Amino acid sequence: MKAKNKALTAVTVAAAMSMLLAGCSSGGSSGNSTNGSGVTLTYWASNQGSSLQNDKDVLTPILKDFTKQTGVKVDLQVIGWNDLQTKIQTAITSGQGPDVVNIGNTWGTSFQSTGAFVPFDSKNAAAIGGLDRFVKTALDAGGAPGKTPTSVPLYGLAYGLYYNKALFQKANLQPPTTWEEFVADAKQLTHGDQWGLTLAAASYTENIHFAFLTAAQNGGAFYDASGKPTFDTPENVAGLQRYLALMQTDKVVNPSNAQYDSDAQPSSDFAAGKAAMFLSQNNADTTLKADGMKVGDWGVVALPAPADAKEQISTFPAGINMSIFKYTKNLPQALEFVKYMTSSDVQSELAVPYSTLPVLAGAKPTFTTDAAEAQAFMDAYQNHSKPLPQVASEADFESTIGKGLSNLFAQIATGKKVSNADISSMLDTAQQQVEAAG
Repeated sequence: MKAKNKALTAVTVAAAMSMLLAGCSSGGSSGNSTNGSGVTLTYWASNQGSSLQNDKDVLTPILKDFTKQTGVKVDLQVIGWNDLQTKIQTAITSGQGPDVVNIGNTWGTSFQSTGAFVPFDSKNAAAIGGLDRFVKTALDAGGAPGKTPTSVPLYGLAYGLYYNKALFQKANLQPPTTWEEFVADAKQLTHGDQWGLTLAAASYTENIHFAFLTAAQNGGAFYDASGKPTFDTPENVAGLQRYLALMQTDKVVNPSNAQYDSDAQPSSDFAAGKAAMFLSQNNADTTLKADGMKVGDWGVVALPAPADAKEQISTFPAGINMSIFKYTKNLPQALEFVKYMTSSDVQSELAVPYSTLPVLAGAKPTFTTDAAEAQAFMDAYQNHSKPLPQVASEADFESTIGKGLSNLFAQIATGKKVSNADISSMLDTAQQQVEAAG
């Protein structure tokens, strides 16, 4: 996922539940017709392309086809990742907003716990063509285990290490297979105005993703089996320190990256040859091509783990899901829209411009013509992934630790030495905030 902003709080959840039970359902659309005539759905789409306008250009003809087929109009609003989570939370508490919304699948359990979204029970699942047509990894990632899902997969994503083939060839290097090789290559590729690696170090979502993955490689966990937070453990601290060290002690990341708050900035640096590597999900292909690169200019390998890693984890099953708000006055049409957007034809059409992995069982990756890149992402997604914590406080977990890491990167950029004690203190504070939120 790519998922952003303020986390859900106990107050938010309580307010949402009380308003929903009271029947607050003003919604963002009009009409109660069971057929398409006269119905308009409001759809909040997440930013998947190179810009908000790019998303509108990609989605508008898709939505027009849906209207042509069903008579249902769709009011499209593309929301940037820095705003999407906050806007969804506002819709939850107010009972006003879109009919259908995209969510980062890592938010699935948190949003599920609010009771604000339509469950895909047997009746609603049948209305969208059944849940068994989705890849199990993708479907399981969007909600708490054993509970009826309130979101279904739309786009599949996984993390990988992008490397500039020309720069590696010039330095006579092979792509790394371990963390140690990764750092050594990055050091060799850091010289003059060129850096070995570029990071979105001010993006709390990117930070929490790599905090989770580096800790998982160490055998660390942020929650125990009962769902209790266990943020400040030696394994977690060591994983976060290894991630921060890329800027602090390895010095392979430009300190100015502490101001990079979106994927677009590292992508731009990578495409311009200012950095030889960057870590991103497969939809980075879209921005790289928009920045002037061509398929074949870059290669992709799995996020490297230390040679003595406890687990060979290189990604979590990331992606974007679709949910329907309970307050919608047009549930049949909303279900029809979800069915349409997750159909094999639409999935195939959107896979290329959005560079996404298939979420439908049996589908082949079509987002790239580079077979090696497709295999690298599919192998990571299917064989070396670990879900982020599937707990109600997951959104708080992302926000508190991710923003804490952004602050630590900012301190490193100004020359401050960030110690293990500093990381431990940040994790303790984050855990207290999560526990206080409920």
